[in-house]
Amino acid sequence: MATDLDPVPARISTSASATRRGRWRRTALLLAAITLLLMSACGGSVSSSSTAGDNSTTTVGHLPQGADTVDVDPTDFTTEIDNPYLPMVPGTRWKYREVGPDGEVMEVAVIVTNTTKQIANGVTARVVRDTVTLDGEIVEDTFDWYAQDQEGNVWYFGEDTAEFENGEITTTAGSFEAGVDGALPGIIMPANPTPGMKYRQEYYAGEAEDNGEVLSTNEMADVPFGHFEGMLLTKDTITIEPDVLEYKLFARNVGLVLTLDVSGGSGREELINVDTAPEDAGTGPLGSPSP
Repeated sequence: MATDLDPVPARISTSASATRRGRWRRTALLLAAITLLLMSACGGSVSSSSTAGDNSTTTVGHLPQGADTVDVDPTDFTTEIDNPYLPMVPGTRWKYREVGPDGEVMEVAVIVTNTTKQIANGVTARVVRDTVTLDGEIVEDTFDWYAQDQEGNVWYFGEDTAEFENGEITTTAGSFEAGVDGALPGIIMPANPTPGMKYRQEYYAGEAEDNGEVLSTNEMADVPFGHFEGMLLTKDTITIEPDVLEYKLFARNVGLVLTLDVSGGSGREELINVDTAPEDAGTGPLGSPSP
């Protein structure tokens, strides 16, 4: 089980000059490699007992797709999440810089809180706080709910999210909870990612229908936090927004390092730091991350 609250693997170079040197060249090479991977990636799913969208039932341990229902036994899940590609040690805080399609720069803070939530389907999930700010003002604030099954798959059970303008909530669209109004949980990180794996990340008909696919487990990237190798590359799509496509790169014992919007936007979100947050950070109400 991961226990390090500042999980920097040995294969990271934290030299600022090394990070800056050739970053845009490497990014271009990465995108070229992604294109080649898309041309050769497998199209089948792994360990799935049903066909996407046929409303049949899968068991925990398989990878659900589309509207597949899932037999959820709360005793199969834990809030101790130690999947190497997405470790969630309470107190860990990731800080990202996101550059939007219009050049605006946003700061993103993701904190694994010490709190849990019982989901409507009976699973107890870990609460993770995700806060986006622009020029110091909150523009989006979210509670995400995760749990890990006995095989090591990390499941996503929903979110309570809000967008803000001038300190006021403008919308809570996208919020859902597995087990409420037909919403279903999904896989956010497989236990043993293998190229060709496809899986549902979340499902709330017409509101949240995100999908993931593993493309590679041997990539590299440079971000302000350092240089990473042997990375997991995933392809994320949205069924109800077919023009949207993101690539995400994860490093072992660190988590998400880089997100690239390659269709439906041109944003880049990169990891700038990992540290330990204050004990109560991220536990305040939406719009007030710290109490």
